[in-house]
Formats: sequence, C-alpha cells, structure tokens
Amino acid sequence: MITGRQIREARALLGLQRSQLAARVRNITTATIMRAELVDGEPPITTAQADALKEALERAGIEFTSDPPSARLRAAEP
Repeated sequence: MITGRQIREARALLGLQRSQLAARVRNITTATIMRAELVDGEPPITTAQADALKEALERAGIEFTSDPPSARLRAAEP
C-alpha cells in the first residue's frame, strides 16, 4: 500500500500539482489526492484509488521503497 507521505514525495519529485496528477489518473480528483496526502501513513482512500495513484506515479518515473516508506526517481537504464 502506498502511503500519503509517498504520494506527497513522489508528486514533489515530479514537480506536479495535484490537479496535474489527478488528470493522469482515471476517477481520481484533486480532493482525493489532497485527502490522501494529509496523512503520513495509509491514506483514507480506497485500495483501487491508491493502486491507481501508485501506478501513475511509477509510469512517470517514481520508484517506491518500503523500509522506510519513501519515493525516489527511478534511475535511468544504461
């Protein structure tokens, strides 16, 4: 499960506004992203919404770590 902190970090790394991220994810609103980012841990959104956000951020070049939960830009492949 992606955390609210990871969503915040990933969006910041990509330089995306909430509205820009929402436009990349089907059935996700800016308000949903804002609600998810308000917590550091498990966000108060559905599993499907969390999965959709995670997938969109990974497609944009983000890699998620689990210990500790964090986000970073994926290294370019040689």
